[in-house]
Amino acid sequence: MKRRHAMPFGAALAEDGGAEFRLWAPAAPRVDLHCEARGERATLAMPRGDDGWHALSVARAPAGTLYHFVIDGDLAVPDPASRFQPRDVHGPSELIDPAAFDWPDADWRGRPWHETVLYELHVGAFTPEGSYAGAAKKLDHFAELGVTAIELMPVAEAPGARNWGYDGVFAFAPEHRYGRPEELKRLVAAAHARNIQVFLDVVFNHFGPEGNYLGRYAPQFFRDDQPTPWGAAIDFERPQSRTVRDFFIQNALYWIEEFHIDGLRLDAVHAILDKSQPHILEEIAEAVCSAVPPERHVHLVLENDDNAAHFLAREPDGRPRHYAAQWSDDIHHALHHLVTGETAGHYGDFADAPATRLGRALAEGFAYQGEHSRHRGGRRRGEPSAHLPPTAFVSFLQNHDMVGNRALSERIAATAPAAAVRAAAATVLLAPFPPLLFMGEEWSAPQPFPFFCDFGPDLANAVRAGRRREMARLPGFGGAAARWTDPVSATSFEAAKLDWSRLAQPQHRAWLDFYRALLAIRAREIVPLLAGLTRGRAERWVHAEQVLEVRWRLAQDALLHAVLALTPDGAGGIAIQPHGRLLFATAPDFAAARTLRELPPWFAAFYLDTPEAVAA
Repeated sequence: MKRRHAMPFGAALAEDGGAEFRLWAPAAPRVDLHCEARGERATLAMPRGDDGWHALSVARAPAGTLYHFVIDGDLAVPDPASRFQPRDVHGPSELIDPAAFDWPDADWRGRPWHETVLYELHVGAFTPEGSYAGAAKKLDHFAELGVTAIELMPVAEAPGARNWGYDGVFAFAPEHRYGRPEELKRLVAAAHARNIQVFLDVVFNHFGPEGNYLGRYAPQFFRDDQPTPWGAAIDFERPQSRTVRDFFIQNALYWIEEFHIDGLRLDAVHAILDKSQPHILEEIAEAVCSAVPPERHVHLVLENDDNAAHFLAREPDGRPRHYAAQWSDDIHHALHHLVTGETAGHYGDFADAPATRLGRALAEGFAYQGEHSRHRGGRRRGEPSAHLPPTAFVSFLQNHDMVGNRALSERIAATAPAAAVRAAAATVLLAPFPPLLFMGEEWSAPQPFPFFCDFGPDLANAVRAGRRREMARLPGFGGAAARWTDPVSATSFEAAKLDWSRLAQPQHRAWLDFYRALLAIRAREIVPLLAGLTRGRAERWVHAEQVLEVRWRLAQDALLHAVLALTPDGAGGIAIQPHGRLLFATAPDFAAARTLRELPPWFAAFYLDTPEAVAA
């Protein structure tokens, strides 16, 4: 089967052996096309239209042709909609034939959202090979673990030999250091063959700082009045922004149609500035909905510090109106504070009454639903979310940000007791929210995950200084400064690479068995009860800020009951009546009692009560 997204940007092969080249360069009076194929070179003038588009049909331009656009006769730039950058961000673009790849997954329709268990990974650091092909070799690991979807950190071409991915400047070009586009397609097809979805993290709020030439010939892409923390904001709302909006809408459709991606995670959308109607996030979602056949499952997920619940609204039948879910930082922050005691940065917003805040997040998705945030200068954060089903929130104990944006980039096992981590992991994996694991979490990998990049000297020094200032605000940095990893050094990237040989060690194998067991319980007992949920129905009780009870009403009138005592000393003076049969507990003998009293330290228990069980 062939898949090709018909894109109004960039270069596209024609059936007669030629190609069409298009560049939106409204600030450039003159654009030439310079191309090279089979040893022949040519420079051709591109006629300019009144709308700022420069377009040219070339009679002979086979797949593999390398090309640049030359702006006003003196600046050669790659195609901003390039499908491949074989020589990094400053090199020529390569003309790709999407139809050259024969897809073997014609019958793949994806999986329903409620079945999702996400596994976030960085392609370059996930395996020794650091490639799409290397990641494909680990697909059986995911299937045996119980993961139903892998989520790739951004793969858009970024400068240098290594990058987290959030400095990408070619949104349509898979990172060449991981392999060619067809190798990414093979990874996707191989995942589908194992009933595993593939999600992709995309960045629509900024371009990276090196290799982005758009400001030279299309400054309309950017706003000059309000930057993001990572660079100039994209202009989505001014009168000339129609082409800009289309660029990102087409990018979303491109990954879904041409690479058969099953879902997109939109990074940091709170940094997208748009007061127009419809909002660009709504327009992207509506375009995807219109393009995807009804029988295919495609899921859109947000990262949004604003806790804007309206993007997660449901139709009467429970289908997401625009976005399936949002990463729930609130669940993470509350859990992290409880098991580590950390109060710096955003964790300070959860230090007062942490069990109460965790209870609200577990019952309603967000802990902050319009309350003032001290960490954000006292401004209000969030919207009411109790009406949303739990499937509208992705929960996690670790992810790339929560590990990498620390002074030493250490994982939670280095900062919390093993018993506390087990209780917190059980909370994430057995609560009704779609869970996300970060690569290596399932065997308690000891590798840190520091931020890494590879820029030229001037920009590298600026990044180094900026990261040091940011990290200096975190606890423990003063004594750890000597061990702080330079983000621009290759050693930071090497330190982040997973060491798969650790799985041969008993302590890491035990963690893997623990995660497998919990995900098996989730798949067998909980996932069938998440289908068709249209709204949130949960209750919570907090006993003396020591013990938390949450009861979720799920499909088929089932009741999932969690009892949590996430404290190092346990809790006494209470009497809790469990509802239903025991699914899992950190102390199973204790949890089997008819009444729970004197809870042990780091206690987590989950019970399930169903009408069928009552009748039996």
